[in-house]
Amino acid sequence: MLPSRLFFLGSVITGAALLLCSPAMAQATAQAAPQDAPQPVPQPVPAAADPGGVNAIARVAAQQGVLACASRINLVTNFLGFNAQAAAMLMVPPSQVDQRLLPLIMETATESGPAYVSATFAPNQGNGCGATYDAVVYWPLACEAVATKQFATLKNVGPLKKGITLLDGGVALKVFLMPAGSGCVSIKKEMVL
Repeated sequence: MLPSRLFFLGSVITGAALLLCSPAMAQATAQAAPQDAPQPVPQPVPAAADPGGVNAIARVAAQQGVLACASRINLVTNFLGFNAQAAAMLMVPPSQVDQRLLPLIMETATESGPAYVSATFAPNQGNGCGATYDAVVYWPLACEAVATKQFATLKNVGPLKKGITLLDGGVALKVFLMPAGSGCVSIKKEMVL
């Protein structure tokens, strides 16, 4: 397995800036400093989009050479709620960055708490850059209530096998509902066509 470069984009305590930590900096720090030594603090990067409307994730991706998918990354991450209260980790491949899959992980806020979002971008596809994402959210309601209240427009297909319910939104959208204690976890999977 090839190593990847990780870029963390997370909100600072004030929520007014994003934190960018490069893997080269983390590796150099780990090699040069004893394990108990304090680690250097990365410099804040503005969270707001630049005048062209490009968010920090798309900017960092483009700076790393991910050009074919930069506009799709911007579109999808904005749709998924990337803002100053969100955090993200971009997994940049070690080489040929504009010709390989690019995974992205985000934490965003929802009405019921944090959401885990995993998106993958694929350059050189029929639409220029293919994208898919999974948004995982815990709901303090039974899955039947989540299906009718949160995903009322989707068709309830029934169980995937036994414990996970499948909701169908067409060829590009599926939602899976999984009981979790007294609540429910929704996994929304969508292909961006």
